[in-house]
Amino acid sequence: MSIFALADLHMDGKQGKPMAVFGEKWNNHCERIFENWSNTVNREDLVLIPGDICWAMQLNDAIDDINKLSALPGTKLLLRGNHDYWWSSLAKMQSMFPEDVHIIQNDSFVYEDTVIAGTRGWLYPAAAGYTEKDEKIYNRELIRLELTLSSAMRRIKDNEANSIILMLHYPPLGTDGAATGFTELIDKYPVTDVVYGHLHAQSTKFAFEGERSGKMYHLCSSDHLDFYPKLIKKDN
Repeated sequence: MSIFALADLHMDGKQGKPMAVFGEKWNNHCERIFENWSNTVNREDLVLIPGDICWAMQLNDAIDDINKLSALPGTKLLLRGNHDYWWSSLAKMQSMFPEDVHIIQNDSFVYEDTVIAGTRGWLYPAAAGYTEKDEKIYNRELIRLELTLSSAMRRIKDNEANSIILMLHYPPLGTDGAATGFTELIDKYPVTDVVYGHLHAQSTKFAFEGERSGKMYHLCSSDHLDFYPKLIKKDN
């Protein structure tokens, strides 16, 4: 069993919004995602999708894309991104989704011996574009991050799993690994890996990837990964 991550799929969601307007790199990106995924992921694997799944505005318009993901190998774990306007109540979504598509929102999910903690995150105070209006959301997202990490820790203590992977949509730390309120919380828990997305094009050049305080950080935006799922954990 392996765990992969691939964020920012930006599927169409019946909106007629081709991603090629953002550059040639996005030409036929969904077809490339499906092909690369099928050639990389096995049935017993888990794929983390940290947000911006599709452009749909309503849940009913997102279902076709969800079903396309379901047809791919592996179990899928979805987290909400800032463009997932179709996102609805957990109960409603889970009742409409196939059995191999799961949702995580400010809580945790156990797969084999690993617990996945997941929450959206937000801009941090030193980030470009951060304003006073973001302060309230930032503080709320810090609370949600602590809730999801606490949920994961309870599962560790109950012997449901032995390691934690954290999934966020927004980057939780600054350039060169600069600390934020998010990293201060993350450092308090035995997280092995942090996966995130949201960043594209030139902004990916300033994203932090690699080891920080004993935890590995992975930027998993699909265009950054040339539309290949990234291997996060492989069990022998």
